[in-house]
Amino acid sequence: MGERQRVVLAMSGGVDSSVAAALLKEQGYDVLGLFMRTGAHAADEERRAKTCCSVADALDARNVADRLDIPFYALDFEREFARIEDYFADEYLAGRTPNPCVMCNIWLKFGKLWSYGKQVGADFVATGHYARIARAADGTPRVARAVDRSKDQSYVLSGLRPELLEHVLFPVGGFPKAEIRERARGLGLPVHDKPDSQEICFVPDDDYLEFVRGRRPERGDTSGAIIDEQGTVLGRHDGIEAFTIGQRRGLGVAFGEPRYVVQIEPAARTVTIGPRQSLERPGLVASRFNWQGPRPSGPTPCLAQIRARHQAVPATVEPLPDAGARVVFDVPQPAVTPGQVVTLYQDDLVLGGGWIERAC
Repeated sequence: MGERQRVVLAMSGGVDSSVAAALLKEQGYDVLGLFMRTGAHAADEERRAKTCCSVADALDARNVADRLDIPFYALDFEREFARIEDYFADEYLAGRTPNPCVMCNIWLKFGKLWSYGKQVGADFVATGHYARIARAADGTPRVARAVDRSKDQSYVLSGLRPELLEHVLFPVGGFPKAEIRERARGLGLPVHDKPDSQEICFVPDDDYLEFVRGRRPERGDTSGAIIDEQGTVLGRHDGIEAFTIGQRRGLGVAFGEPRYVVQIEPAARTVTIGPRQSLERPGLVASRFNWQGPRPSGPTPCLAQIRARHQAVPATVEPLPDAGARVVFDVPQPAVTPGQVVTLYQDDLVLGGGWIERAC
């Protein structure tokens, strides 16, 4: 490789970023491990096992770095992370459903972290995401789906700027998860059997509602009516922040058959519920669209994924002015949710992604 290229690696204390460190070192890179100290804390052992930002995670990351003999630093991102927490609360209070993991990737892991990397002469920034960097037919680098489709995280990486992709590495994206754990075991890494993080690191006990209301105690009255699609009042709710499109449980009203949240109107403070078929929408409009490949000049076929656990479906995207895009599905899709991300693919390669403003 000649003079070794330097990589700043986001180390969370989990098995994926730990094996990423080992793989990068094996490949001859000069690896610098960085832990993002966010100020998010976990009160008990069970809680710590489900997150990726606790003090225990920092200790795990440091132990791995020591075992692999790579430099390790913990960076204070608490002030920057507070911005993500504010965004999370404000989106719910606006009747939208936030995606803090996407924001963390854009603002911190591939924003602040890369800025720090450039200060220390790094050539690349790396993470333990299950994704790959691949070349499109036009030669542009794109985020691509991971080899292990059951762990693929490319959906949350569509916001990465195209000019950054030449400097991004995803070392574990070419391996099945089971092999990553086996490698960790073979290397004697203490995190080889550590559970995957499952919750948002700053939301204790997965209680989004308590966090939002605690973050914005001055929110004012967000209570209102629960109505059907004809406008008939069916009941009352304590705040629109307690609801998301597609929600079935906790509606506060009972019917003989399931009902779902189909619309949230923040100005009127109403929550509309209806049958499952009422969730289906033919398309969506997105804003702040980031094209990883060249911006299409007109309607373009693609595959569209509208949430983390959604199977990407055939669709057509058309660019709009002011960094917008309109996506029309070949077959209507349920629970198109404002505030979430739509990620578009061409085969396994990310074409781009944006923030869902509204369903069509």
